[in-house]
Amino acid sequence: MKIAIGNDHAGPDYKKAIAEKLQSLGHEVINFGTDTPQAVDYADFAHPVANAVANKEADFGITICGSGNGISMAANKHQQIRSAVCWTKEIAFLARSHNDANILSIPARFTSIPQAVEMVEVFLATEFEGGRHALRISKIPCM
Repeated sequence: MKIAIGNDHAGPDYKKAIAEKLQSLGHEVINFGTDTPQAVDYADFAHPVANAVANKEADFGITICGSGNGISMAANKHQQIRSAVCWTKEIAFLARSHNDANILSIPARFTSIPQAVEMVEVFLATEFEGGRHALRISKIPCM
């Protein structure tokens, strides 16, 4: 799988650990994030990830910022994107299985790196259930 990853200044260490794990599992990582803790704007990294996923240049996306919210909000402005802020592996599972999320947004200030890596593994291993959930997803308009 190809995974696009983007982060602001809150997430360089998270991105590095996640990318290493993904590469060890044989996935290709497309890095759109910053590598330094110098303050940057999360939207500058959300948009390239969302574009890559929407244009099918990446199978899934991962975004990381302090709360996970700002970068997720920016990503969700794109057609065909369903970005979900997750802080536990259980929420990551539900974001995929019930909501067909295609971008996992991680709140770096509220999760540990091991938790984040575990959420990524669960997110990527979980299939969308469809059924009643597909009907609900169809009610989310694409702009």
